[in-house]
Amino acid sequence: MKLQYQPPIASITVDCVLFGFIEGQVHVLLIKRGSEPEIGKWALPGGFLEQKESITEAASRVLELLTGVTGVYMEQFHTFGDTERHPVARVVTVGYYALIDAAHHNLKPSWHAEETAWFDISKMPKLAFDHKAIFQLALKTLQKELNISPIIFELLPTKFTLSDLQNVFEIILGRTMDRRNFRRRLKTMDILIELDEVRPGAHVGATLFKFDKKKYKTLQAEGFDFSL
Repeated sequence: MKLQYQPPIASITVDCVLFGFIEGQVHVLLIKRGSEPEIGKWALPGGFLEQKESITEAASRVLELLTGVTGVYMEQFHTFGDTERHPVARVVTVGYYALIDAAHHNLKPSWHAEETAWFDISKMPKLAFDHKAIFQLALKTLQKELNISPIIFELLPTKFTLSDLQNVFEIILGRTMDRRNFRRRLKTMDILIELDEVRPGAHVGATLFKFDKKKYKTLQAEGFDFSL
């Protein structure tokens, strides 16, 4: 007699670590939960996977529903399945990190998000569930990715200064970079377009630049090494 297999019962969710560059600092977008469990606590935007959608579709939908943010760069980075990570049920979550130019997105909290707010990554509040661990691994993943791809430009406005660029690298990597070496390396890469513009109100020499995506793709096909 064959035993009938009973599949284990577990729910699947997605959680999004959304990074933004605001007023010279790197921030993460959090929501204040408006429902149980963990009501009133700050958390990463997250929600359950629906029956007829992919994991990536769920991540985009949940982020839009909770914050109003759409059309952003997103990457899946890890699956979290600790048996005690949720106080009510067995829940497995898939983590995504996302990067945006925060100035071009209006936040619109809804669904079970009572409020949304940006928090400096060095001054994070206490988070619900295991979201602190999810955030920390997302940051470590981003640190590694910075050395092999130009995703850093997803955080910056279309036009930026070299000081902006170096500042973002230093904040995320958690270390100071030599200004001359940093700029020398950028010059040899030849992936920036220097504009005939300066930032309004900025000090002398604050020239604006743009990332040359077309040039980068050509170089990438030739085995280009992005590391700084």
